[in-house]
Amino acid sequence: MSGMVERTGKSVWLIHIGLMLGIAVVCFPIYLAFIASTVTQQDLVRPPMPLLPGDHFVENYTRALFSGVNAPVWKMLVNSMIMALGIAIGKIIISLMSAFAIVYFKFPFKGVFFWLIFMTLMLPVEVRIVPTYEVIAGFGMLNSYSGLILPLVASATATFLFRQFYMTIPDELAEAARVDGAKPMRFFFDILLPMSRTNIAALFVILFIYGWNQYLWPLLMTTDPEMNTIVMGIKQMFPSGDDLADWPVIMATALLAMLPPVLVVVFMQNLFIKGLVDTEK
Repeated sequence: MSGMVERTGKSVWLIHIGLMLGIAVVCFPIYLAFIASTVTQQDLVRPPMPLLPGDHFVENYTRALFSGVNAPVWKMLVNSMIMALGIAIGKIIISLMSAFAIVYFKFPFKGVFFWLIFMTLMLPVEVRIVPTYEVIAGFGMLNSYSGLILPLVASATATFLFRQFYMTIPDELAEAARVDGAKPMRFFFDILLPMSRTNIAALFVILFIYGWNQYLWPLLMTTDPEMNTIVMGIKQMFPSGDDLADWPVIMATALLAMLPPVLVVVFMQNLFIKGLVDTEK
């Protein structure tokens, strides 16, 4: 028994060492980016690179927030936030309602409609980008938040996940609600929606990051610099030709761009994990 405990203890230590090494590999480049955002350009180009923070933190981050190639960084952060929230919330609402209709309502060709929705997984925005652009341009939605959000707001994955969750709910619950005189939407808002809380939280984290990281669609949709997203802004900061890159400002902008997704994951991690692994809904 003691040998087993000793081996188990050694295994735990090995696992922890492996985890710490993995964290170091992931976090060290982020730490270097933070160091680069607190020093001057001369400190970066003159070897060796500093490994301790400099004293230009406020200056560099102020320049990053209020300067930009085509638009100030704070404006691009706001655009990305609106786009990511719109995509995440819109996908969740549409998926909740479509899964509710597929599971609890009877109508002709219900299975066909579900599989048509599921087949759209094979048609990401990159595949249908030209006709989607023509439709959005025809509706006059270029350089607008609605144009950035609406083409990405449907989600077959979220619809499938909510459908699978609804199918695990006992039929007796719906029958009891019907006997009590609850209308379908009352059943949805009072029973299904609260029970879906952890699933919604898990999907919100994933979909928010998906919307935040979008590059190709905003690049095609926006010609007005005031509508640029932060991912586009970082790409535009890299110089072309023989121009020198302002690395402290670029690194500060990159860290600012990382902050909202990181905060979403940190503050919603408990619900996110429950939504992925909890089987007792």
